[in-house]
Amino acid sequence: MKIGIVLYPTYGGSGIVGTELGKALALKGHEIHFITYSHPVRLGSFTKNIFYHEVVVSNYPLFEYEPYETVLASKMVDVVKHEELDLLHVHYAIPHASAAFMARQILSSQGIKVPFVTTLHGTDITLVGRDSSFEPVISFCLNESDAVTAVSESLKKDTYSYFKTDKEIHVIPNFIPVPEERAVMNYSLRRMYAQDNESILCHISNFRKVKRVADVMHVFSKVNQEVKSKLLLVGDGPERYVIEELCRELELCDRVTFLGKIQDTRSVLELSDIFVLPSETESFGLAALEAMAVGVPVISSNSGGIPEVNIHGYSGFLSDVGETADMAKNALKLLLSEETLAEFKKNAIKRAREFDIRKIVGQYELLYSQVLKGN
Repeated sequence: MKIGIVLYPTYGGSGIVGTELGKALALKGHEIHFITYSHPVRLGSFTKNIFYHEVVVSNYPLFEYEPYETVLASKMVDVVKHEELDLLHVHYAIPHASAAFMARQILSSQGIKVPFVTTLHGTDITLVGRDSSFEPVISFCLNESDAVTAVSESLKKDTYSYFKTDKEIHVIPNFIPVPEERAVMNYSLRRMYAQDNESILCHISNFRKVKRVADVMHVFSKVNQEVKSKLLLVGDGPERYVIEELCRELELCDRVTFLGKIQDTRSVLELSDIFVLPSETESFGLAALEAMAVGVPVISSNSGGIPEVNIHGYSGFLSDVGETADMAKNALKLLLSEETLAEFKKNAIKRAREFDIRKIVGQYELLYSQVLKGN
């Protein structure tokens, strides 16, 4: 198949999943065309069967805001026509699904039929979708998609709750490539951040309020009182200044390292003993899955799709949102017992293998085939 993949090319979960899906499909012999405004961060260098088409928005002075959706639709039309694509797969409802609908209509007027699949990732439904001004557009795009997928049962439920659609939503979970064997600990690198007798807690996010990074700091503060520890914070965003202030208030700055944005987060996770994800809401919890894949148990909230990934008492522990004392207590259950921690590390890898990309990519291939047969 020749497939066009439309996504945000940044560090967010939808961009990561869309890029990794395209790479996996290319390895299976499909021809993949990425269509977006910048080179996807996870795409890497030249690869067989993968092509990148940049969407360039002009700075025409008439427009106060650049008309990205319109330019994107035009680029989709161009790529579908000249690369003879079979199908478009758009990640994130706005503006990608609406642009795909426009492109499909333009192509149809020229006698070219191309279906599009829309994958919902979370904030396009739970955040943007709660703005009533977007509801008619998103509902329309869902109903006009040739197929719709969501990354969790929780997100599927939210979609039906927020939007006027009876479109069948296929749940295809997020995924990652899970290594066959756990990496050997790089102790020289680990000692740059913690001593051998110290534990390492880690958190990775875009530092938005919904991620509740302040809760990470409070959990760490409580844990550090019982077990000498270090905290690695990966990412950046609007809450970073607030977290830095809190770090100083709690007098923890000598025990906390702000690493900023890192493309290869796996190398940081492999140094860690526990991953903390206290989010107010997560449609899936991809960061938790990435931690589990390298054997790091997860201390998390029980919101959204996280319980579909992190199994309480097996791969980690779940707590109510904001219950930092309970999260700290659960973290200490692991850190105060080497045997318990070792067991949870093994369980985390076993659970992550349920979401290995090699198990998930076939579900998308099947859906594509069904859509193409229906057209």
